[in-house]
Amino acid sequence: MSGPTWISTGQLGVAERVLGRTVRRPAGHLRDGGLVVGLERSCTAVFRSDAGDPFPGDPDVRRLRAQTVTLAGLLTAHSPGYEPPQVPDRSARALAQAHCHQHAVQGWDADRELLSRAGGDAERLGSGCCGLAGNFGFEPRHLDVSEACAERVLPPAAGGGRGHGGTGGAAGLRTARGGRQRALTP
Repeated sequence: MSGPTWISTGQLGVAERVLGRTVRRPAGHLRDGGLVVGLERSCTAVFRSDAGDPFPGDPDVRRLRAQTVTLAGLLTAHSPGYEPPQVPDRSARALAQAHCHQHAVQGWDADRELLSRAGGDAERLGSGCCGLAGNFGFEPRHLDVSEACAERVLPPAAGGGRGHGGTGGAAGLRTARGGRQRALTP
């Protein structure tokens, strides 16, 4: 747990405690030159961006920021000789919705490179918002805004129009309605 929910809900004291504890766990590994692989985009963004705010000048936080990579970053830049499995149908086209944290902090280059090396033809959509925005999209009072964001780009690009039901989707594109989840993308 790195603290994105605590940060986004304004609980900065809790975020600082949680982040401080989180920074200490991999400190020895990072001092030895190891990497942290962030699988969850918002936590990875906290490590690479926000973590320095409450701890300016902390060398362990600086290392965490510099040595946190995404899975695509690990596979493309830190795994010599790695080749991804090849896309079986080279005529297939994929739609890729970069996460908002990719736009803001992490970038898309490693993901694009990995898809290309796998033989994938991915069209990156011009939207970074799946409508979830951390805990925002799961709060019932934000449902209308969350759905409007989610339905703006991906469903029309996938041929589903607004509110098309289905499963999957680039970022899951789920919103809360009365406490249950429902998929918004094909």
